[in-house]
Amino acid sequence: MATRDRFGRRLIQLYAGLTLYGTSSALLVRSGLGLEPWGVLHQGLARLTGLTIGVVSIIVGAAVLLLWIPLRQRPGLGTVSNVFLIGIAMDATLAVFPDVRSLAVRLPLLVAGIVLNGVATGLYISARFGPGPRDGLMTGLHRRTGRSIRLMRTAIEVAVVATGFALGGTVGIGTLLYALSIGPLAQPFLRVFDVPSASGGSTVVAEGQPGRAILRR
Repeated sequence: MATRDRFGRRLIQLYAGLTLYGTSSALLVRSGLGLEPWGVLHQGLARLTGLTIGVVSIIVGAAVLLLWIPLRQRPGLGTVSNVFLIGIAMDATLAVFPDVRSLAVRLPLLVAGIVLNGVATGLYISARFGPGPRDGLMTGLHRRTGRSIRLMRTAIEVAVVATGFALGGTVGIGTLLYALSIGPLAQPFLRVFDVPSASGGSTVVAEGQPGRAILRR
């Protein structure tokens, strides 16, 4: 029974986290002050293709997941759910949240989006159903090349930001603030939302490498 309860809690955390992640990304879009690195690419591609940013997020996530094959990465339930749910939640939030022009509103939206993103990251990583496709690409390249997580993450994110910016994605103070704060913000939520293992230990401690690798700067 306890094992079933833990599994149920993990599922709730996974889907709540992914939904909140999409919502937080939409708030960053509405702030107009800069997106997270992959968001810059998604927005640039959306403007180029005419698709919604959520649909682009799904397409890019699926394409990145294909890159796992030569890296011999194994997707989990969370990996596949990540591809679809974040984009759906983002488009749904943007559909009901109007454009704003006042800086007095946009600044709180930016802060709220970043903080909510930290909460969402802690939720879905602590659920332990597998990394998102973009995080898995980073850790897969780390294992295959022997290069540091920091180098792989920096190289990937610089490339996607530069490409997204060239396509018309929004880079601004929000992009920098996100890069500096998301790790420290998400780290405590990993512990808050940690689901103890059957032996009573911490899944974050016992299986902590993926979470720490994803958040390491």
